[in-house]
Amino acid sequence: MSEQSAPQSQSNAGSHSNAGSHSNAGSHSNAGSRGTVLLVDDDLGDQELTRRAFRHESLEGVQLLSVDDGEQALDYLHRRGHFTNPQDSPRPDLILLDLNMPRKNGSEVLEAIKGDKDFARIPVVMLTTSQQEIDIARSYQLGCSSYIQKPVDLCQFTQAVRQIGLYWFNIVALPSRLASHTA
Repeated sequence: MSEQSAPQSQSNAGSHSNAGSHSNAGSHSNAGSRGTVLLVDDDLGDQELTRRAFRHESLEGVQLLSVDDGEQALDYLHRRGHFTNPQDSPRPDLILLDLNMPRKNGSEVLEAIKGDKDFARIPVVMLTTSQQEIDIARSYQLGCSSYIQKPVDLCQFTQAVRQIGLYWFNIVALPSRLASHTA
């Protein structure tokens, strides 16, 4: 995705459109909408595999949006540039964050998110190819919720991402958007 495009959106119908077509996404109180995931990954192939995993029926109502790098992720969260409209860029309930990206890497983005009182409560799952102990330790030190190594096998990758979605949207109780703004 170019720097100047809106985040890619994926509804469980499998169509790709701009995020603005899902104005109620990310609100736990709206019927049919269970939450919003922001995927931050520069690998377009991994973005597509993640979209496919989120099309599973058990994740119906979970909206997946994606940006290509850390700069775009922070612009999205702060509603800067092309992300100023809250309907086009709803606050994510979960962030899937790659570590190795151009412009601003995942560690820098994680540090910025966890250092900002407005975003610190958003769970961040590192989803990366790095198996380096230093990357794992640093990610947890910076406040990630989980560190998951991307499987190389396509089926295993899809299954791992689906398991992440199932865990965060079918098992875990996430704080409501109202609670995260009042704390």
